[in-house]
Amino acid sequence: MTIPADAFVPICAASALTPERGTAALLPDGTQIAVFLLDDGSVRAVQQHDPYSGANVLSRGLVGTHLRAGEGEEPGRLVPTLSSPMYKQSWDLDTGEVLDAGGGEPLSIAVHDVVVRSGQVRVAPRPRPAPGGDA
Repeated sequence: MTIPADAFVPICAASALTPERGTAALLPDGTQIAVFLLDDGSVRAVQQHDPYSGANVLSRGLVGTHLRAGEGEEPGRLVPTLSSPMYKQSWDLDTGEVLDAGGGEPLSIAVHDVVVRSGQVRVAPRPRPAPGGDA
């Protein structure tokens, strides 16, 4: 599914983001999101609401990487991750899939498409469909 460029909402200047640190933002409908500038220069946006603690704190989470196992002959790959600052559950920042539920029920998070154009971070107002349909 391709989202029209004019459907993305301006959030901030890319230069306002700090690598590997989250920033909270509000979408026009009042939805809180967490925006992350990764070390490779890419930007990710996910819901701000931590589904395990119930608090809006994911922008304060820890960014890292996780080696996803390959299937069949496919080699494994590193994926960017986010760990909750509350109970330390971890998610894949590309898909929202929970990687470590901390022994609890696996709950994914919503992921928003992001583009950076002319130094401006722009986020899709609606998240991508959740991998498990539970975000």
